[in-house]
Amino acid sequence: MASNALDFEVGDYVVYPKHGVGRVVELQNEEIAGMQLELYVLRFEKEKMTLRVPTNKAEGVGMRKLSSDKTLKDALKTLEGKPKVKRTMWSRRAQEYEAKINSGDLLQIAEVTRDLFRADDQPEQSYSERQIFEAASSRLARELAAMEKTDEPTALEKILVILNKAAAIWNAEKEEEEAAKEAAK
Repeated sequence: MASNALDFEVGDYVVYPKHGVGRVVELQNEEIAGMQLELYVLRFEKEKMTLRVPTNKAEGVGMRKLSSDKTLKDALKTLEGKPKVKRTMWSRRAQEYEAKINSGDLLQIAEVTRDLFRADDQPEQSYSERQIFEAASSRLARELAAMEKTDEPTALEKILVILNKAAAIWNAEKEEEEAAKEAAK
């Protein structure tokens, strides 16, 4: 049975897991292979891409409305948390990060953004780390921008301010721990 929660209107912002935030620009009826299909026509401005999604498949592919205010608050709170650095091989971590980004789940995207963020006073990132960080932070910023009715650069700046404040706190704690270890020797 189709859920009414997934009835999108022309002009609505939606999240398509693999591509991020898009806008429903049209509802089309087309005959494909002898079958009548009703399609959502989505426009992704950043990628300059148009996607057609059958209305009956929207839920199955994970298409959703923008996150709730609570989910957004939780995602921004996630950015303030301590970065989790796993000691597994980069290729495995990269796959996990990509899967989280493509899940379309705002909290998972925020985790990737937090975990891969590097403040100016921290060691350089590899090219691939930087690419994944930019993909995650851009996805997060686009949804934040759509929800707060602003633009992506403004939303990204807000995210970076949160990340830099958190990095300063975590770096200070790390330095205190190292100083305490030195003093204990």
